[in-house]
Amino acid sequence: MTARMELLTEVLGCLLCWAALASCSTIDDDLSQCGNDYELDYELRLVTNMTTELKTQLTTETELNLAQALRTHLSDVFTDFAHDVDLSFYDTQGDSLRLQHDEHIMNANQASYTLYLPMRQYMHLAVANIVDNPLVSLTNDERCHKSTLLQNPSQPQAPVLRSESDEIIQSHTTGIFTARQSMEVFEGVDQQFNVHLYMANCAAALVVDTIGSGIREMKVYATGFATGFNIADSAFIYSNKPPLVVANPVQAQNSGEVAFCTVNFPSREPEPTEASTRVVIETTDPFVGPTSDKSLWEFRIYTTTHDGTTTENVLYIRRPLRAGQLMIIKVKAHPDGSVTTDDQTVGVSVTLNWNDGGHHEWEL
Repeated sequence: MTARMELLTEVLGCLLCWAALASCSTIDDDLSQCGNDYELDYELRLVTNMTTELKTQLTTETELNLAQALRTHLSDVFTDFAHDVDLSFYDTQGDSLRLQHDEHIMNANQASYTLYLPMRQYMHLAVANIVDNPLVSLTNDERCHKSTLLQNPSQPQAPVLRSESDEIIQSHTTGIFTARQSMEVFEGVDQQFNVHLYMANCAAALVVDTIGSGIREMKVYATGFATGFNIADSAFIYSNKPPLVVANPVQAQNSGEVAFCTVNFPSREPEPTEASTRVVIETTDPFVGPTSDKSLWEFRIYTTTHDGTTTENVLYIRRPLRAGQLMIIKVKAHPDGSVTTDDQTVGVSVTLNWNDGGHHEWEL
């Protein structure tokens, strides 16, 4: 009797082992018990024209000092160093629910992580450098196709001149990088996945020659940029009334120019190839694009002259500002508060005694 029971126990054990193996090699809705450790390598790919733009636009001896000041100002933006990385793995069926979520402090250009992943097909999304960027939030990331980077409304720390109907946001404080990658995890196979993250935001700098102008004060904003980014589709989101982005002043010693710089999402592309979807890839020059026949984005400049009046200048830029790009626009300021530019792709409108119009007010 004892021998028979031992035999039955052995047979039952074999059947249970066979059943466990079969369950891990069969496509099934629940594969949570059938996984392995897999290595994922992450690398930031900084594709930018910043060095070229600074070298070609700021060439005189005094401008070189301003170029270095801009480089320092943007050192946390145009960098391939990631502080943090947010990793999500989604179901490719149904509502594309998130199946696994990992967050790491990367502190490097590249890093490898070993993650336990059950066998199945995934859509993987990765975002870097959002922890130290309070102007941008990762939202709706429980589902793959709703995962979005959105800008947070903010109010400037100092009084600003603006239209009372305009929303104002501060500039981004870090370069944001994203990636999306389809992954198929096989059972019992050593796999290594390489994930490349590319930049999703950009910068614009207005360089103003103020020599001889007598300008007492200047406030600058930029507008016309995307307000969010759909990560899975690599699609920028645009508003009919985009917010004003505060341009922060950048000054250098022994320079007759001052720069005002914003960091933000890209502008629209020219029609008819207007693209809300664009991934920056390493090409000969991904930042040379067609000039639009209409304005794609704007600088708004408010100058206070020696007699205390305010002049509004609006620059209409017809060249697209793309992810990873720095674009410099140069203007000359005049005693009446107006500005002019030699750039043929930039239109200018000027309103003298702008405060007298009654359409704008100081925000306190």
